[in-house]
Amino acid sequence: MSEPPIALDELDTKGTRRRLDDGIAAALSSTRLVEVHPDGHGWWHLLPTGKVGAVRIGDLDVQVRPKTGITRLLFLLGYALDPGFRPEDVTATAEPDLWPALAESLIRQAERALAPGVLQGYVSVDEALPLVRGRIRFADQFTRRPGVLLPIEVRYDEYATDIAENQILRTALRRMATVPRLPAGARARITHLDGRLDGVHILPTGTPLPSWRPSRLNERYNAALRLAQITLRYQSAEPGPGDLTIAAFVVNMARVFEDFVTTALRDALAPYPGHTAAQYQDHLDIDRSIPIRPDVVHVVNRRPVAVFDAKYKLEGPSSRYPNADAYQMLAYCTALDLPTGWLIYAQGTAPSRRRIRHTGIDIVHHPLDLTAIPHQILTDLDNLARDAVLAQHRAITLR
Repeated sequence: MSEPPIALDELDTKGTRRRLDDGIAAALSSTRLVEVHPDGHGWWHLLPTGKVGAVRIGDLDVQVRPKTGITRLLFLLGYALDPGFRPEDVTATAEPDLWPALAESLIRQAERALAPGVLQGYVSVDEALPLVRGRIRFADQFTRRPGVLLPIEVRYDEYATDIAENQILRTALRRMATVPRLPAGARARITHLDGRLDGVHILPTGTPLPSWRPSRLNERYNAALRLAQITLRYQSAEPGPGDLTIAAFVVNMARVFEDFVTTALRDALAPYPGHTAAQYQDHLDIDRSIPIRPDVVHVVNRRPVAVFDAKYKLEGPSSRYPNADAYQMLAYCTALDLPTGWLIYAQGTAPSRRRIRHTGIDIVHHPLDLTAIPHQILTDLDNLARDAVLAQHRAITLR
């Protein structure tokens, strides 16, 4: 009989104790979902590391649940990957666990994508044939069959289902079929979808995903492909101790928050003049020996006009923002010659503005409420982008 799942909250500071074999403990530690500390006599203390997700090793099932909720997590992941991702791309069904929630979302979107039929497109095929079809690959012909006329090495285009979109989708469905705690009905639906994609190549683990571009022809696939890319990017299945397999979906929330804010701000600032740079590289000192790299900088005519830095610190309403963040933003504003810097936090309290003594610099703490509905989160960042642009116009006017 399997052990009950270990469920921890993202902000849990106490953790839990569980008796584990040394090999299982080492395998769990390797996923970096939780810290695993020996507690004597086969007992181990498990503590969240700042990541969220789920890990299954044999009968051991460990979950670290995001404070934002699973549906919101999937939205943040999807939007950071592609600003075309929308809340409706994630299932509206309230799932308490990550595996079933992700599986249900992927299955539903795959069913919608394939309902009118499997998408087809032109693919290049290299083959040796007894006749000429398409173009002769002379280099391969001379290398492989010097002096031999037949068969002929050719390359031709074929209208088929083995295209990038179907490869990504089928590979994600196959990966999803390996995860634990899926209802029997979900597994049956995955098997049915996989059968519909028969003949489509499965992408080997670890290989880069083939490129695809949204278009009128593949529009019905877009939502499914975005979820498939999330699955393939964050989910893994690797050999564990003995005959066990490690199934893991582990997400670094600080990185996801930074990626989400960067993507959303770039989208929000797009209507304004200039361009938005992520991980903007500059230096603090004249000798250019002290590098700085703000998360987001908006540039107009090669001059920075707004600077933002994302900080994933989920704290209580009474918590104070770390002073080090203000020092860092002060350095950014000084080096970039900007009157205002924006620190964006993952928290839902009221924003604040601090004027730095003996300077004309304001540092704005802007908490972003990730528990709000996605449309409200994006609207909040749209308003922030507008405020930053207006602040720069005011500063120019006053100079």
